[in-house]
Amino acid sequence: MWFVALLALCGSGPAVACVQGSVFLDANGDGMRQSTEAGLPRVRVSDGRAIVATDGEGRWRGLAPGTTPRFVIKPAGFAVAPGGDGLPAFWRAGDAHACDFALRPQTRGPGPLKVVVSSDPQAGTPREVGFYGRVVARALRPHRDAALGLTLGDIANDDLSLYPDLIRATASLGVPWLHLPGNHDLDPSASGDEDSLATYRRVFGPDTFAWEEREANFVLLDNVVAQPGGRPAYVGGLREDQFDFLARLLPTLDPHRLLVVAAHIPWFDTAAAGRPPSLRLHDRERLFALLQPFPNVLLLSGHRHAQRMVDHGPGSGWQGGLPLREFNVGAMSGAYWSGIDDDDGIPVSTMADGTPRGFATMQVSHEGGYGLAWHPTARLADDPSRTDAMALHAPKRLRRGAYPAWGAYANVFLGHAGTRVEYRVDDGEWTPMHRTHAPDPRLLVENVRDDLADALRSFDRSPEAEPSTHLWRGALPTHLAPGRHRVEVRSVDEAGRESRASTWYRLEDAPVR
Repeated sequence: MWFVALLALCGSGPAVACVQGSVFLDANGDGMRQSTEAGLPRVRVSDGRAIVATDGEGRWRGLAPGTTPRFVIKPAGFAVAPGGDGLPAFWRAGDAHACDFALRPQTRGPGPLKVVVSSDPQAGTPREVGFYGRVVARALRPHRDAALGLTLGDIANDDLSLYPDLIRATASLGVPWLHLPGNHDLDPSASGDEDSLATYRRVFGPDTFAWEEREANFVLLDNVVAQPGGRPAYVGGLREDQFDFLARLLPTLDPHRLLVVAAHIPWFDTAAAGRPPSLRLHDRERLFALLQPFPNVLLLSGHRHAQRMVDHGPGSGWQGGLPLREFNVGAMSGAYWSGIDDDDGIPVSTMADGTPRGFATMQVSHEGGYGLAWHPTARLADDPSRTDAMALHAPKRLRRGAYPAWGAYANVFLGHAGTRVEYRVDDGEWTPMHRTHAPDPRLLVENVRDDLADALRSFDRSPEAEPSTHLWRGALPTHLAPGRHRVEVRSVDEAGRESRASTWYRLEDAPVR
């Protein structure tokens, strides 16, 4: 008989640890094991530290007694049925007597694996939950063909009672969706790191687990180490049980697949000068040493409400032959649901580096190559200079013949040092733009508008613009004929994919004084 694990919200006596169970082929799709449904051999089950495999009849045993969630490491070629909340039922609470896991054959087309990558919905009020739900319903619905969705932490903004409504919005897509905790998902009453995720685990299950697809293996890690009462109140790092899990898991993974390692806190140090590092550097070195045998690794992180590509090398403890790429993903909430409303009545919430609120999609080929795309979710019908790939800024008017000291700017949302960005004016020759570490002028304009307004322009004003790591500049010529001139920008990524956007400026003759 299959015992459904409860969430330990109404314990009536001592818990009996889930130390045995089975994994079976759910032929009729009801999630309940029938006598005619075969067990699946060699499927791994874990408690986040130890890993056991099912025998020839699909039975597993051997995990130590405890209350941590038990989960199946979904094997490639199989799917996990949704549970009552609509999320994949790949885990059971640790206080159940037996844990059975239902898998189904995965039905998916021959194309690349499509994954939705999001971070920091960070809804802290019912109003913000409503914003998130409307963004999901409109912007994410076209991506219901994705095989997997990820949320990289800060699901809520400290009010964990909002989880059910947030889950309802996400699960409405019908996409298998996995979650990680962030620093705003910690229990405020926790006495230490060991009990800081009690609510999260009751709702979402394990905080460290793995998931396999034919094209890629995914390892999801809680890397928020709570320090209640400390300054700071948390730090990036990993626990010993997580290192035990990785040491057991990684040698079993196919090294020819892309290995995606997802977490909340970035693996690059974001602390201000003179402050303690934002993560435990020794933990990063240990993780990178475990990842070194894999030739194709992508790190995913969130947390910063900005967007950045970072290539790790020896300076951050990575000793692999090629740089280790980390995609620090922008936030679904943008700059914490701030700024003026967009055309849908949702705060435009442009992030401090000029990235629009949104989410990414990742396409992974059978050979392990991947491509990323950014999908802004703020609707601005009167902003033709912004596309999904970039946003442009140029002065509206310049004096003809003036010294060419003013430039057009291109914020290429997924840009980095390896991105080629060029521009041309009036169908002229393509000219390289120069990468510059500066604030996005588009957000600076919003800052000034907020500063000069006679009344509040929004519930919360836009964030102060900060230097962007993906901003390019090109000087605008002033020797051309008077009138309007078109500026076109193209960006080309490492895989040769090209994106374009355009804007304009006007040259005017000024009377001689």
